[in-house]
Amino acid sequence: RASARPSTRAGVERARIAVELVATDGYGPNTAAGAYQSADTPKPINDNTTVDSYINVTGLGTVKELKVTIYATHTYQGDLKVDLVAPDGSLYNIHNRTGSSTDNVITTVTKNLSTELLNGTWKLRVNDNGAGDTGYIDSWSITM
Repeated sequence: RASARPSTRAGVERARIAVELVATDGYGPNTAAGAYQSADTPKPINDNTTVDSYINVTGLGTVKELKVTIYATHTYQGDLKVDLVAPDGSLYNIHNRTGSSTDNVITTVTKNLSTELLNGTWKLRVNDNGAGDTGYIDSWSITM
């Protein structure tokens, strides 16, 4: 007996195609509705410097929570201070020179941003506070 409804497989395929066709946000492709990926990475993290990476968000209002996923390779995470900078300049600390000689900062954190407007340019700011070890912001993303 023929059904008027499309198969589950066809529905899943249409959803996959829809996610792949999401427009770019100006700095990188949206990975899914409400998810934004950096397009200016990898970026080097040199000794005693600060580096910013950018994601531009448009078409959104406010949200209670924002998830930040970071992949940063570095040979001494105790050198690093990592902050999320909101479009209005507010700072949200993610990592503050902990971990001593442990390699890399690879994490996902959730931040309460109930008072923060989402539209604008978000920055991941990494400050290297020591000599002798370097690395990269390999990638990062935000999900509302």
